[in-house]
Amino acid sequence: MATVVLGTQFGDEGKGKLVDILCSNVDVCARSAGGNNAGHTIVVNGVTYDFHILPSGLVNPKCLNIIGSGVVVHIPSFFHELDNIQKKGLDTTNRIFVSDRAHLVFDLHQLVDGLEEVELGAKGIGTTRKGIGPTYSTKAARSGIRVYELFHWEEFEKKLRLLAAGYKRRFGDLLKYDVEEELSRYKIYYETLRPYVVDAIVFIKSAFETNKRVLVEGANALMLDIDYGTYPFVTSSNTGIGGVITGLAISPFKIKNIIGVVKAYTTRVGAGPFPTEQLNGTGDHLQSVGREFGVTTGRRRRCGWLDLVIVKYSTSVNHYTSLNLTKLDILDGLKEIKVAVGYRVDGEELESFPADLTILERVEPIYRIFPGWPTPTAKATSWDQLPTEAREYVQFIEGFVGVKIEHIGVGPGREHMCTK
Repeated sequence: MATVVLGTQFGDEGKGKLVDILCSNVDVCARSAGGNNAGHTIVVNGVTYDFHILPSGLVNPKCLNIIGSGVVVHIPSFFHELDNIQKKGLDTTNRIFVSDRAHLVFDLHQLVDGLEEVELGAKGIGTTRKGIGPTYSTKAARSGIRVYELFHWEEFEKKLRLLAAGYKRRFGDLLKYDVEEELSRYKIYYETLRPYVVDAIVFIKSAFETNKRVLVEGANALMLDIDYGTYPFVTSSNTGIGGVITGLAISPFKIKNIIGVVKAYTTRVGAGPFPTEQLNGTGDHLQSVGREFGVTTGRRRRCGWLDLVIVKYSTSVNHYTSLNLTKLDILDGLKEIKVAVGYRVDGEELESFPADLTILERVEPIYRIFPGWPTPTAKATSWDQLPTEAREYVQFIEGFVGVKIEHIGVGPGREHMCTK
């Protein structure tokens, strides 16, 4: 059976640590969507690992890892990241595989990503400029290039030149790109990538037929989903449970647990509406104490109070069976803590999270206020060791969302996790 770990908010909830903990008891860890725009940080025995395109299951020496068909893959980043974690002592031999159906992200896509952001000007999405959007665009337009095509060199070369010519017509001299240079590098990947490429459908089917325990590591989060997020301020893939099923060809009947990861407050990177954002001392506290900088981009994250309107909406889409509340310790020291439990527009309360951004930009959050706690949560190793006020905060979240909170993060390391 499969367990799925998904972000409930705008990403950066701390999914990596839970994945790391769960990976000690699984046989396969899989990525289903997104690309190296994801960023998961895991601390193991004092060593920090930053994962972007690679599944975090690589920290478990017995775990196989698969990059699924719904993922878009920048091969230079794949090898660079692989090299970095190998230098830190991880043996990845015969443990990481890439679907032959996954689409390739080229440096060309990354350059175009930047140019498209410039075109949008003040209305820019705030992308990571990793080429993810343009790659999914070419995929949808049926002009993309998949992994298996690299091994048909003449056709591969022709398609990349055609793709480059199309973008050149669009951007002219603004596009500083050398197709010959990129082709020369892929001539090398023609050999070096080959051992990693598999038919992911056969791989996943075999895993279930042999009763392997499968863990799916979600990237980004529900509010960045191309269909259910705050469009257009989203990523370009389905980051929710739907993307898991299509991106890995997993039967929905094989999914046993869907764990939603919720940060104890809310953060967002890039542009887009953020009803509970705090542009004040509270926001500064959350940002600095929480070390809220993007793993992939290094950008400062926008910070605000926990928004349960978002978490409840996210639950309606992803159908979580349990929640993992993270970074509770970052709220230590605050005199009072607010939680958004509704939205009001023009004096009237909304029934649900709106699709209409013109409404979302005008909402006034309705807050429930909780007292802070007098003692730190950071040293707690069990539910009973948490301060009474912190337990009440957790129980309120659980009751409001209607999903059990099973894990509570109170620090960056593996050991900093309470089970409720």
